[in-house]
Amino acid sequence: MSILRSSRPDDISAITSIYRHHVLHGTGTFETSPPELEEMARRRTEVLERGLPYLVAESDGRVVGYAYCNWFKPRAAYRFSAEDSVYVEAGREGTGIGRALLAELLRRAEAAGVRRVIAVIGDSGNQGSIRLHQSAGFQPAGTLVSCGWKFDRWLDVVMMQRALGLGDAAAPREMQA
Repeated sequence: MSILRSSRPDDISAITSIYRHHVLHGTGTFETSPPELEEMARRRTEVLERGLPYLVAESDGRVVGYAYCNWFKPRAAYRFSAEDSVYVEAGREGTGIGRALLAELLRRAEAAGVRRVIAVIGDSGNQGSIRLHQSAGFQPAGTLVSCGWKFDRWLDVVMMQRALGLGDAAAPREMQA
Protein backbone atom coordinates (compact mmCIF):
# COMPACT_ATOMS: atom_id res chain seq x y z
CA MET A 1 0.00 0.00 0.00
CA SER A 2 1.37 3.37 -1.01
CA ILE A 3 0.97 6.70 0.73
CA LEU A 4 0.37 9.68 -1.55
CA ARG A 5 1.69 13.04 -0.43
CA SER A 6 3.09 16.30 -1.68
CA SER A 7 6.70 16.01 -2.71
CA ARG A 8 9.45 17.43 -0.53
CA PRO A 9 12.93 18.64 -1.45
CA ASP A 10 14.45 15.47 0.04
CA ASP A 11 12.48 13.38 -2.50
CA ILE A 12 14.47 14.74 -5.45
CA SER A 13 17.10 12.00 -5.36
CA ALA A 14 14.48 9.24 -5.65
CA ILE A 15 12.50 11.19 -8.27
CA THR A 16 15.68 11.69 -10.30
CA SER A 17 16.49 7.99 -10.09
CA ILE A 18 13.01 6.93 -11.22
CA TYR A 19 13.06 9.37 -14.11
CA ARG A 20 16.61 8.39 -15.09
CA HIS A 21 15.44 4.82 -15.68
CA HIS A 22 12.58 6.01 -17.90
CA VAL A 23 14.87 8.30 -19.92
CA LEU A 24 17.44 5.54 -20.49
CA HIS A 25 15.05 2.62 -21.06
CA GLY A 26 11.62 3.94 -21.97
CA THR A 27 9.80 5.89 -24.63
CA GLY A 28 7.35 7.63 -22.31
CA THR A 29 9.71 10.61 -22.31
CA PHE A 30 11.57 11.86 -25.34
CA GLU A 31 14.49 13.12 -23.26
CA THR A 32 17.59 11.18 -24.22
CA SER A 33 19.97 12.32 -21.48
CA PRO A 34 18.83 12.02 -17.87
CA PRO A 35 18.72 15.37 -16.06
CA GLU A 36 20.90 15.82 -13.00
CA LEU A 37 19.59 16.32 -9.47
CA GLU A 38 19.84 20.12 -9.67
CA GLU A 39 17.78 20.24 -12.87
CA MET A 40 15.09 18.00 -11.42
CA ALA A 41 14.96 20.21 -8.32
CA ARG A 42 14.64 23.30 -10.54
CA ARG A 43 11.77 21.70 -12.46
CA ARG A 44 9.96 20.81 -9.23
CA THR A 45 10.37 24.35 -7.93
CA GLU A 46 8.95 25.75 -11.18
CA VAL A 47 5.84 23.58 -10.86
CA LEU A 48 5.29 24.52 -7.21
CA GLU A 49 5.85 28.24 -7.87
CA ARG A 50 2.99 28.07 -10.38
CA GLY A 51 0.72 26.70 -7.65
CA LEU A 52 0.49 23.29 -9.30
CA PRO A 53 0.75 19.89 -7.60
CA TYR A 54 3.87 17.73 -7.45
CA LEU A 55 3.18 14.42 -5.67
CA VAL A 56 4.99 11.27 -4.67
CA ALA A 57 3.86 7.76 -3.80
CA GLU A 58 5.72 6.28 -0.86
CA SER A 59 5.88 2.63 0.11
CA ASP A 60 7.74 1.42 3.20
CA GLY A 61 9.30 4.86 3.56
CA ARG A 62 10.62 4.91 -0.02
CA VAL A 63 9.44 7.00 -2.98
CA VAL A 64 8.18 4.56 -5.64
CA GLY A 65 6.47 6.96 -8.01
CA TYR A 66 5.73 10.59 -8.66
CA ALA A 67 3.35 12.78 -10.61
CA TYR A 68 3.01 16.45 -11.37
CA CYS A 69 1.40 18.79 -13.80
CA ASN A 70 2.76 21.92 -15.38
CA TRP A 71 1.33 24.42 -17.79
CA PHE A 72 0.75 22.83 -21.17
CA LYS A 73 2.59 25.76 -22.77
CA PRO A 74 4.36 28.69 -21.10
CA ARG A 75 2.14 31.49 -22.46
CA ALA A 76 -0.41 32.97 -20.04
CA ALA A 77 -3.42 31.95 -22.12
CA TYR A 78 -2.60 28.30 -21.31
CA ARG A 79 -2.69 28.85 -17.53
CA PHE A 80 -5.87 26.78 -17.14
CA SER A 81 -4.50 23.85 -19.16
CA ALA A 82 -1.85 21.58 -17.71
CA GLU A 83 0.15 18.61 -18.97
CA ASP A 84 0.37 15.71 -16.56
CA SER A 85 3.39 13.48 -15.95
CA VAL A 86 3.27 10.20 -14.03
CA TYR A 87 6.30 7.96 -13.46
CA VAL A 88 6.50 4.76 -11.43
CA GLU A 89 9.61 2.93 -10.27
CA ALA A 90 10.74 0.16 -12.64
CA GLY A 91 9.11 -3.14 -11.73
CA ARG A 92 6.09 -1.50 -10.07
CA GLU A 93 4.16 -0.78 -13.25
CA GLY A 94 0.62 -2.12 -13.23
CA THR A 95 0.37 -2.20 -9.44
CA GLY A 96 -2.05 0.74 -9.10
CA ILE A 97 0.55 3.31 -8.06
CA GLY A 98 0.20 5.29 -11.28
CA ARG A 99 -3.60 5.17 -11.10
CA ALA A 100 -3.60 6.45 -7.51
CA LEU A 101 -1.10 9.19 -8.34
CA LEU A 102 -3.07 10.34 -11.38
CA ALA A 103 -6.38 10.41 -9.49
CA GLU A 104 -4.90 12.54 -6.70
CA LEU A 105 -3.07 14.74 -9.20
CA LEU A 106 -6.35 15.47 -11.03
CA ARG A 107 -8.09 16.30 -7.75
CA ARG A 108 -5.35 18.72 -6.72
CA ALA A 109 -5.00 20.22 -10.20
CA GLU A 110 -8.72 21.03 -10.21
CA ALA A 111 -8.38 22.64 -6.77
CA ALA A 112 -5.52 24.74 -8.19
CA GLY A 113 -7.79 26.05 -10.97
CA VAL A 114 -6.77 23.77 -13.83
CA ARG A 115 -9.69 23.22 -16.21
CA ARG A 116 -8.15 20.86 -18.77
CA VAL A 117 -5.41 18.26 -18.36
CA ILE A 118 -3.52 17.10 -21.40
CA ALA A 119 -1.60 13.85 -21.58
CA VAL A 120 1.30 13.96 -24.04
CA ILE A 121 2.16 10.27 -24.22
CA GLY A 122 5.43 9.32 -25.82
CA ASP A 123 5.12 6.32 -28.14
CA SER A 124 1.78 5.07 -29.45
CA GLY A 125 2.95 1.64 -28.30
CA ASN A 126 2.95 2.87 -24.68
CA GLN A 127 -0.28 1.04 -23.88
CA GLY A 128 0.28 1.21 -20.13
CA SER A 129 0.11 5.00 -20.14
CA ILE A 130 -2.71 5.11 -22.68
CA ARG A 131 -4.80 2.70 -20.57
CA LEU A 132 -3.95 4.60 -17.39
CA HIS A 133 -5.27 7.82 -18.89
CA GLN A 134 -8.34 6.12 -20.38
CA SER A 135 -9.18 4.70 -16.95
CA ALA A 136 -9.05 8.25 -15.54
CA GLY A 137 -11.52 9.55 -18.11
CA PHE A 138 -9.13 11.00 -20.69
CA GLN A 139 -10.32 11.07 -24.28
CA PRO A 140 -8.17 10.80 -27.44
CA ALA A 141 -7.17 14.17 -28.89
CA GLY A 142 -4.95 13.02 -31.76
CA THR A 143 -1.64 11.45 -32.64
CA LEU A 144 1.49 13.19 -33.87
CA VAL A 145 3.02 10.56 -36.13
CA SER A 146 6.78 9.91 -36.14
CA CYS A 147 7.64 13.20 -34.47
CA GLY A 148 10.30 11.84 -32.09
CA TRP A 149 13.48 9.85 -32.68
CA LYS A 150 14.74 7.69 -29.83
CA PHE A 151 16.36 4.25 -29.65
CA ASP A 152 17.02 4.35 -33.40
CA ARG A 153 13.35 4.52 -34.35
CA TRP A 154 10.57 7.00 -34.99
CA LEU A 155 8.04 7.45 -32.22
CA ASP A 156 4.56 8.91 -32.21
CA VAL A 157 3.04 11.13 -29.57
CA VAL A 158 -0.48 10.29 -28.44
CA MET A 159 -2.46 13.25 -27.15
CA MET A 160 -5.31 12.72 -24.70
CA GLN A 161 -7.32 15.22 -22.68
CA ARG A 162 -9.75 15.50 -19.81
CA ALA A 163 -11.82 18.38 -18.55
CA LEU A 164 -11.76 19.17 -14.83
CA GLY A 165 -14.55 20.85 -12.90
CA LEU A 166 -16.70 22.89 -15.26
CA GLY A 167 -14.15 22.51 -18.06
CA ASP A 168 -14.97 25.11 -20.68
CA ALA A 169 -18.63 25.48 -19.57
CA ALA A 170 -17.88 28.67 -17.61
CA ALA A 171 -15.28 31.39 -17.34
CA PRO A 172 -12.39 30.71 -14.93
CA ARG A 173 -12.84 31.88 -11.32
CA GLU A 174 -10.54 34.85 -11.89
CA MET A 175 -12.82 36.08 -14.69
CA GLN A 176 -16.10 35.77 -12.78
CA ALA A 177 -17.37 38.84 -10.99
